[in-house]
Amino acid sequence: MDQNEEKPYEALQNGARQRKTDTGSEYGSVVIEEVKLKKEVGLIGGISLIVGTIIGSGIFISPKGVLDMTGSVGLSLVVWAGSGVLALLGSLCYSELGTLIRKSGGEYAYLMEAFGPIPAFLYAWNSVIVIRPSSIAIICLTFAEYVTTFFPNCGTPPIPMKIVAAAAIVTLMIVNSLSVKVAAKVQIVFTAAKLIALGIIMVGGIVRLAQGHTTQFDDSFTGTTKSPSIIALAFYQALWAYDGWNNLNYVTEEIEKPEINLPRANILGVALVTVVYIFTNISYLTAMSAAELLDSSAVAVTWGDRVLQSASVILPIAVLFSTYGSANGTVFSGGRVVYVAGREGHLPELLSYVHVKYLTPMPSVIFTCCIALVMIGISNIGTLVDFFSFTAWLFYGLTVAALLVMRYTKRHEKRVIRVR
Repeated sequence: MDQNEEKPYEALQNGARQRKTDTGSEYGSVVIEEVKLKKEVGLIGGISLIVGTIIGSGIFISPKGVLDMTGSVGLSLVVWAGSGVLALLGSLCYSELGTLIRKSGGEYAYLMEAFGPIPAFLYAWNSVIVIRPSSIAIICLTFAEYVTTFFPNCGTPPIPMKIVAAAAIVTLMIVNSLSVKVAAKVQIVFTAAKLIALGIIMVGGIVRLAQGHTTQFDDSFTGTTKSPSIIALAFYQALWAYDGWNNLNYVTEEIEKPEINLPRANILGVALVTVVYIFTNISYLTAMSAAELLDSSAVAVTWGDRVLQSASVILPIAVLFSTYGSANGTVFSGGRVVYVAGREGHLPELLSYVHVKYLTPMPSVIFTCCIALVMIGISNIGTLVDFFSFTAWLFYGLTVAALLVMRYTKRHEKRVIRVR
């Protein structure tokens, strides 16, 4: 081939590509085609992204914290159900925002539209430096902790744990950089696996209830705390387990028929998680007393030892699937915030580039994962949870305020869904 001959496709710096077409002239003509993210996320993929991101390590860790703070089985179940309702209300608000402002980026896009560039700029940098990387680091460190349970004689030395967590982040970075479709399929597979595992726990709980293991539900509100601040902290613990209910809004531009699939996936995904969480907590309490649950270092593993016995190895494997799938969803959605902020000029332009062959926001995904790797090296899980939670919920509240503002500024625009 002549070295001077143009290739059929050539990457351009400004995010487009040129294609040579035959027009009968000696040189032909050049058609500029915009390179953009493809719409490859359907209803099932959207539900899997939400469910798979929400159900990480929270349901295996938070039951202990919620029960300890509420002081009773009855109130702990109320807190889990109430937190599900709050997450559902949030997803309804985000459904209205996502069908009104059909841009990827979630909170960033909505804050930009409602309040202008300064709040959006602040959110972009918080998301890039704090919210998304710390969430990825938390989940992958939890993944690494459960990997070490398969090597009981080795203890839990910090350096090998961090190496395992880093390896998980690197593999997720590669998958999400090379193919949106493969990343979505990974999410579906891991979501199905974790739902099967939680289904085993729920069915086991139903069987034990039928066998009469209901002692923990007699006088279930005995010992309930009367402190409003402690109850608020219990909600805080449970809401951490529900975090991820907003993740589909980060990939709005990649959803097929977003006006239909975004609201449906948001509502169905959060509702499914709420039902799973309530029944899983009930199942835990059919196999152990409240005191035993509080003493357990791994609630799901203790339940497996008592109910599944020799098959209890299923539960640690399920936690690995759960955390890895949750991390995949967070990487998938977190990279889009960086991509949109770069496109708007709030981050370096390089981060807004789309790979000309794979049609993925590769620079933004790699950048997000690199910061998560740095966080793994310098922090522990407790520090990261505190770091993540405050900033995340601050911007969730500001985004709901953006919805109220746009009820006025965009009052004449047609809405697919309206939260009343």
